[in-house]
Amino acid sequence: MTKWRFSHRSRGARVDIKLDIKVAIQAAPFSMAYGYDDALAGRSDIGAVVSFTGLVRDFNETPDVTGLTLEHYPGMTERTLTDIGEQAWQRWSLQAVRIIHRVGYLEPGDPIVRVLVASAHRREAFEACDFIMDFLKTQAPFWKKEHSAQGEYWVKERHTDQQDAARWE
Repeated sequence: MTKWRFSHRSRGARVDIKLDIKVAIQAAPFSMAYGYDDALAGRSDIGAVVSFTGLVRDFNETPDVTGLTLEHYPGMTERTLTDIGEQAWQRWSLQAVRIIHRVGYLEPGDPIVRVLVASAHRREAFEACDFIMDFLKTQAPFWKKEHSAQGEYWVKERHTDQQDAARWE
């Protein structure tokens, strides 16, 4: 999604900045370079790119996770992730945001999510990336079912995820 938003400040004055947020939900694996070239193409105003990639662990509620099934609410999920990106855009001066999240069956070691944030300055990029992940974990309509030797179970929400998101209020 790319649109214009009157939202950023430049030396105290508000200016029109192109809102450059792209979200993808897919079952297929993604490259660790996802979003990088696209976000930087033709740009010379970017001074920092921060990214986070989440991977499936082989432990969680049980010590022997063999797989993870991620389900989502199509349409709502994309809108929620875009909204989270827009919230970050309004808090920090950003040049680009990329969010990709996988769904379906994944195995330990598989990448699940990648968030990439480009900004003129590193601190804004780091904070915006952290913010996006905190709200993705607590607001995005994803459901995780873990598979283990003991059977399958739905992953419960963690109190610590809510605490992490609350620090941005």
